[in-house]
Parts: sequence; structure tokens; C-alpha cells
Amino acid sequence: MSFYREQKKYLEVLKKYERNFTRQEQDEFKMFVKRDKDDDEFDTVTMKRLKELHDKYHKPVDVSKYDKFFKKNPGENSNK
Repeated sequence: MSFYREQKKYLEVLKKYERNFTRQEQDEFKMFVKRDKDDDEFDTVTMKRLKELHDKYHKPVDVSKYDKFFKKNPGENSNK
């Protein structure tokens, strides 16, 4: 995946968490958004900081805890 598509994806996800940012993170995020609106591809340092913000706030959902709700009962006949 190119850096440009990656940065778009990270910025979109981080918009949900913007209200949780510290003042410094909020300023950085605003700068990221401005640079993105100018269609500027981020350099490696900026991408690294964007990924750090993403990893800090976006926690993937653990779907394994929902498996018990979707398992078939062993005694159930599927050929009804």
C-alpha cells in the first residue's frame, strides 16, 4: 500500500478520536489534515508520527470473544 493511501486511512480513523487528543496531538493532527488537503504525501518522519497516534488511540476489536455466539450446536441437523 502506498504511503498516500495509508495516510488517508489513518487520518480517517483518527478523526473519530480527535476529541481525546492532548493539545499537542490536536495541533499535530490539524497540521496533518492541512497537509493532506494540499495533497501532500507525508515524509517518513510524519508518517511515523501518524502511525504512533493511530496505534495509541485505535485499538482493534477482539472478535474471538464473540465466537461463542456464532458456533453451531453439535447436535443440530443442518439438512432440515
